[in-house]
Amino acid sequence: MTLAVGLDLGGTKIAGGLVSPSGSVSATASVPTPADDGPAAIITAAAQLVAAIAGHAREPVAGIGIGAAGVIDPVTGRVIAATSSLRNWAGTALGSDLQAATGLPVACDNDVRVHALGEAWLGAGEGAESMLLIAAGTGIGGAYVTGDGPTIGAHAAAGHFGHIPSPEAAGLPCTCGRTGHLEVIASGPAILQAYERAATAPTAPGAPTDGRFTYPSTTQDVVRLAAEGDATAAEAVAAGAGALGRAVAGLVNSLDPSLVVVTGGMADAGPTWWNPLHAAFDDELMDIVRDCPLRPATLGSNAALIGAAKLVFDERARS
Repeated sequence: MTLAVGLDLGGTKIAGGLVSPSGSVSATASVPTPADDGPAAIITAAAQLVAAIAGHAREPVAGIGIGAAGVIDPVTGRVIAATSSLRNWAGTALGSDLQAATGLPVACDNDVRVHALGEAWLGAGEGAESMLLIAAGTGIGGAYVTGDGPTIGAHAAAGHFGHIPSPEAAGLPCTCGRTGHLEVIASGPAILQAYERAATAPTAPGAPTDGRFTYPSTTQDVVRLAAEGDATAAEAVAAGAGALGRAVAGLVNSLDPSLVVVTGGMADAGPTWWNPLHAAFDDELMDIVRDCPLRPATLGSNAALIGAAKLVFDERARS
């Protein structure tokens, strides 16, 4: 039996583990991402983590699979585009640089697509002909997975579902430079911002007269207030969840997946978020796809490690 090291490289930490061909995960570990120190430091940190994890292997390690933040071309292994959360990350030759640092073959892709691959293989989408994964957290992203794997797209940018136009977000600026995109109404930070806008409006009951507003400080606070009956919080959560549900239903109407799997921080928000999500989703579905289930992911943080390792196993199967 050969093993693979699966890595999940994000803006705050690099997580990894040994993954068997059956998908079992062991020897998990993580290190902080040296996000401000540039690509060379990030590659070094990843290589050191691989060495520590591989040191626990009692079987040969076939290679490294890595899901990384940014727009990743899985064919060339390069980072095509990235946000400022990782300094100078765009243009990094992730695959070849990590291979040179470790001496192991490297397969890489975008972190969300790798997460989706894990859920499709052994998680909520196991056995399905096709799966649409939606990641709702700090941003909105996702992937469409079929028997051939995640859809990559002509520019390796498939899955940027947060940049679907959303009527509820009309006029709100998006990080991509446009306005009115789904991410600025449905992401976790967007829900917090929506609550702040409503709660501090001059017409809001009890609105501060000096313009200051310090509570709540997190989206989790807003969700909790909504669950406790705060009408302003409930409206902010429902608006974000509803916008997402309608957008996801539009994707289902277009792509006709076997099921939709939802992951990310908002997936843990409970009925206050899930109920309006389901309601909006159900309202927008065409009759012919009405039986498409919408369900939470099941693999948790291991999904990305399992999906990343599967990149290695699939590459070996093709060779």
